[in-house]
Amino acid sequence: MGVVPNNPQHRRAPVDDVDRAIIRALAENARLPNNALAEAVGIAPSTCLTRVRALQERGVIRGFRAEVDPAAIGLPLQAMISVRLRAHTREQNESFRSTAPDLPGVLAVFHMAGSDDYLLHVGVSGPESLRDFVVDHLTTHPAVAQTRTNLIFEQIAGRRYLNPGD
Repeated sequence: MGVVPNNPQHRRAPVDDVDRAIIRALAENARLPNNALAEAVGIAPSTCLTRVRALQERGVIRGFRAEVDPAAIGLPLQAMISVRLRAHTREQNESFRSTAPDLPGVLAVFHMAGSDDYLLHVGVSGPESLRDFVVDHLTTHPAVAQTRTNLIFEQIAGRRYLNPGD
């Protein structure tokens, strides 16, 4: 997915009600055929296709992905690992930022503001694998000062794209 800034300067042109309806429908079912999407939104299929492409070009829709159950692919244990760097230099940040997404089992990396610098969402095969991940990949990284691991009991999907402003 790449860098996803959470910065008002990166906001794109506003979306109108039709765009919001398209986004809601695709957030619920990204495999919806264009004809069905157009019908659900109440516009012509050609207009719908143009709108979806424009939303993609503007970066509002960043992609269409399969949502995979980590347990089904041998990663039943998930954790959120907070990482605090030794120093807040560009070099230390870049050193960690460039390696973290490629570490085995990393599902997502978040660069944070606050007491922790990064938050890693990881999936592993069990407690021993989680321990090995932290010891082998995080505590040995020269930029890392401290980690804190929290196990995930359950992941509950949000619906913010479906009902913005509620």
